[in-house]
Amino acid sequence: MSADLAALGIAVGHATDREGGTGLTVVRGIDRAFRCASVVIGRATGTRELHAASPFHLVDRVDAVVLTGGSAYGLDATAGAMRWMEERGRGHPVGAGVGVVPIIPAAVIFDLAPLGSFTARPTPAMAYEACDTATSSGIAEGSVGAGTGATVGKAGGLPGAMKGGVGIGIASSGDVSVAAVAVVNALGDVRDASGAIIAGARGADGQFIDGARLVAEGGLRRKFSDGALQNTTIAVVATTACLPRIELSQLAQASSAALFKRITPTGTSYDGDVIFGVCPHDGPTAPSTQVEGLAVMALEQAVERAVRLATGRDGIPGLADAGNSR
Repeated sequence: MSADLAALGIAVGHATDREGGTGLTVVRGIDRAFRCASVVIGRATGTRELHAASPFHLVDRVDAVVLTGGSAYGLDATAGAMRWMEERGRGHPVGAGVGVVPIIPAAVIFDLAPLGSFTARPTPAMAYEACDTATSSGIAEGSVGAGTGATVGKAGGLPGAMKGGVGIGIASSGDVSVAAVAVVNALGDVRDASGAIIAGARGADGQFIDGARLVAEGGLRRKFSDGALQNTTIAVVATTACLPRIELSQLAQASSAALFKRITPTGTSYDGDVIFGVCPHDGPTAPSTQVEGLAVMALEQAVERAVRLATGRDGIPGLADAGNSR
């Protein structure tokens, strides 16, 4: 599938530090701002301007969303996206002819270990590049952008983990479409539509050990300082339907069902999951329940594609490696 997000009015850009094992992904409006909401699922989040993606915030516009590696260090990269927007006069206007302030929420994944280098972090220059090269079609997926250093299936420890990445999914019905961009860096295992684990925690024999069962049986006794317990899945879910701010917030919440279906376990004390919902400020409407249903479908696809298209490195295998598809 080659995603085309033009109908949703958004473009996606990546910047990748392959040697360092990190990167970032920017979701921006093609030529205008959009409405934005968010939901926090995990308890180990790293975010910036998150309240701007709230129905209770004064400003009813967001210019882009940054999904980045580098843990809390990566939040600084958002400055590059702000500079790109300011140079083009895109942002919340401040007085007549004074200037603009771009509104750009961001969320991070922890990718400082085990891949690449701990000291490699996304930079403002990378965020500027991602904005500048963002496109609505032919968007790369897998081990790119914010998915460069992503891993999954860490309940059994880092030696048994597999590669995560970035995935895109689209679901449509009639004139309504929803697209999801997901960065999957989860403690849990990733499952396909049938419920079978396709990427997850592996035992010494290479077979899946079922991380959810391990956790439920009390087998997860390590501390958060263990790199295997520093995880996050972050996503943007965008729809063509114009939704009021409260309904858009409900869309972000409803789409989280995709994570609970496809990543097991999810939303744990060691995950920092955040989902952003975005929509245009004007245009055709649609029943909120229909949009929510499509959002779950799109995000499920995005989660699966994130691992199916991920290539292994540094001893961590990926499903896109030769002979390793499931």
